Amino acid sequence: MKSFNLIPASLACALLAAAPSAFSADAGDPAAGKAKNSMCIGCHSIGGYKTVFPEVYHVPKIGGQHAAYIVKALQEYKSGNRSHPSMRAIAASLSDKDMADLAAYYAADEMKSAAK
Repeated sequence: MKSFNLIPASLACALLAAAPSAFSADAGDPAAGKAKNSMCIGCHSIGGYKTVFPEVYHVPKIGGQHAAYIVKALQEYKSGNRSHPSMRAIAASLSDKDMADLAAYYAADEMKSAAK
């Protein structure tokens, strides 16, 4: 009779319980995100757009991007782990709910076709 080693299974369960946000972002409301995107749309909806502050930088279109990625990026800007000054200032003004709503809006199917 083989004995079942519980340590790997227990460790996996503990990691899943401790970090649920790493596997799924809180579902945001795309309609609310659309109403909140005035600070985003001016740069992130223009194909090939480049900003000159603080240096010449290609601004990515974010329509169709995965919501979890957008939330993580905004959290990184807010915490200072990403350093673009404009994005840090914008992200600093956003709540977790705002981030989830914006991410849901930009991840929505209707935005995917706009990103091409």
